[in-house]
Amino acid sequence: MGFLGFSKSNPRSYWIAGAIVLTIILTIIFKKLAVYVDCKGDKKLSKTKPDEENQVDEKSMDSIDSNATIRTYALEELKMATKNFQIRIGVGATSYVYLAEFGDGRLGAVKRVMEERGGKTKMFLDEVSVLLRISHPNLVGLMGFCLDKGEQLLLLEYVPNKSLFERMHTYHGQSSGTLSWSNRLNIALDVARALDYLHSVADPPVIHRDIKSSNILLINDDHAKLADFGLCKLGNDVVSATTPTKVKGSLGYVDTYYLNTGLVSPKSDVYSFGVLLLELITGLKSVQGSMTLAEWTEECRKNENVEVLIGMLDPELNGNVDIEQLRVLVDVANLALLGNSEARPTMTQIVYRISSFMEPQPVPDLPV
Repeated sequence: MGFLGFSKSNPRSYWIAGAIVLTIILTIIFKKLAVYVDCKGDKKLSKTKPDEENQVDEKSMDSIDSNATIRTYALEELKMATKNFQIRIGVGATSYVYLAEFGDGRLGAVKRVMEERGGKTKMFLDEVSVLLRISHPNLVGLMGFCLDKGEQLLLLEYVPNKSLFERMHTYHGQSSGTLSWSNRLNIALDVARALDYLHSVADPPVIHRDIKSSNILLINDDHAKLADFGLCKLGNDVVSATTPTKVKGSLGYVDTYYLNTGLVSPKSDVYSFGVLLLELITGLKSVQGSMTLAEWTEECRKNENVEVLIGMLDPELNGNVDIEQLRVLVDVANLALLGNSEARPTMTQIVYRISSFMEPQPVPDLPV
């Protein structure tokens, strides 16, 4: 018998021992990261632009503990909090999401990455690494994680009102009433601010690569958070890259330039955001039969006739929109969807464009 009872004469034993040592090392690294975050106290993990502070009203944030610390969890803790993974509240490409309720009344969402659904340990570690680096009011926050007994679990901030996809495209979501034009503008601006933060403030920059309505979680009908960082890339790894990478993303939302070349950049997220704008404007899903929503709407959205633009609107809105705001939003979508990725605007420019037409116009001085 050898080290830890493994036979020296059996080569397979060395592989098993190596795997155990690797797991121990990863656990130590995670715990050190968690201690580092805990020691920061109330300090933010990343820089925040002045105009991004307090963008979600205080009432809508009451249920969120902004001082919560990030730490490692034992598997048994999360099994108990989820009642042995009983209440499923979401489904991802490689994961299931479960409601967690702790003894002190805190709620969370446990993302359980499943190997049988294609969830790789590297992807899990990459997602943890990214979530530890970022902090913004319009991004779903990390509360903790667990890599124990073959399980890969993320404990995430619980956002109560499910996804934008469910709100717009399911019977249950539609039964709550129609999202107003104002609701849709506010949601678009929240997602734009989240992406602007990832591209321009996070260090290194982050490319999300999976912007879609099912990854937009609603705090309420006016405010949203961007979720799911399982496919993201760190910007400084790929912004200047000339080597194609495997295309990741969701049908209808994937940047056509990225799809054709394999070259990904922050402008790939800009394209997906353009599709999301079309979804908010039309009330339609990202794929219409054999065509993408971008293709389906191309003739109408590029027409300058206001009657044609109004014809694109979600019928549930009953025409209750600001026409000038509609023009601007369609224009932003058209620019975001340009085939030449370099010609697309940045998310900083998009945030400015959307927020500027949402601000109240000054009242002109009356003649004396």
